[in-house]
Amino acid sequence: MKRIALRSALMAFFVCTIGLAAPISPEAHTLKMDDRSVVSFDEVVEDLRTVRLIFIGELHDNEAHHRAQLQIIEALRNAGVPVAVALEMFRSGSQPELDRWTEGEMSERDFLEVFNANWSMWPVYREIFLHARHHNIPMVGLNIPRSITQQVAEGGFASLPPEQAGSLLPVRCDVDEKYQDFIRLTLGGHGHNGANFYNFCEAQLLWDGVMAHTLLEYLKTHPGMTVVVLAGSGHSWKHGIPEQVRRQSDLDFRVLLPAVRGRIDPDMVGKEEADYLMLGLEEAPLH
Repeated sequence: MKRIALRSALMAFFVCTIGLAAPISPEAHTLKMDDRSVVSFDEVVEDLRTVRLIFIGELHDNEAHHRAQLQIIEALRNAGVPVAVALEMFRSGSQPELDRWTEGEMSERDFLEVFNANWSMWPVYREIFLHARHHNIPMVGLNIPRSITQQVAEGGFASLPPEQAGSLLPVRCDVDEKYQDFIRLTLGGHGHNGANFYNFCEAQLLWDGVMAHTLLEYLKTHPGMTVVVLAGSGHSWKHGIPEQVRRQSDLDFRVLLPAVRGRIDPDMVGKEEADYLMLGLEEAPLH
């Protein structure tokens, strides 16, 4: 029972609270977090053009969040920015299939089998993948096998066999108090300060660290590209993958999070968590 409960908590954390968000406001707008000012979509895009790494969070089954992601990708491409899209949803081992998809060498029917082997909810992601295919935008798989993160969540990084641990960056739970509070909230009754907590923390840091390393390696080998990262908000906020990027490089980045009432809203999020907060996405496109 303990193993099942921990796995359930792990999955709840990693998908970052799947569920449709209630409307935030009658009109979509973007809040710049450093001065709490409302900025135009064009201003956001102009700022994003100055960096090579952009994180856009999501609730995985929220169509409005994916529409905003696609809108930003399209705006950057229209502005002449060479864009690649990096995905939490795909394991790096599926990169050959992703390449075949974006190069137009795989039918949607065949690709759907690959997608379902990695993730789910194809209908809400479909337009992003079709856009990438139509415009030959590279897509990059970031994820690692779920069995590895589950093993670490249950037994800690030290529980991995040498053949697995040797190919991964070692991790330990060395995060700030705010991030620890986030993990405790997710774990609920499954452990607040004991082994469960630290194992769970190590699993999350391993996941974020591997995705950060994959991103940085891609940027090294593709120096002209700007990468837009699509991942759950629990990975995209500044304490997630961006923090692991910061630990591994001095590369500048931007973080955009969609507001979710009672979870991610202006009263709960500051510049330490995101650069921009996107509000009212259920009502209208960004403008």
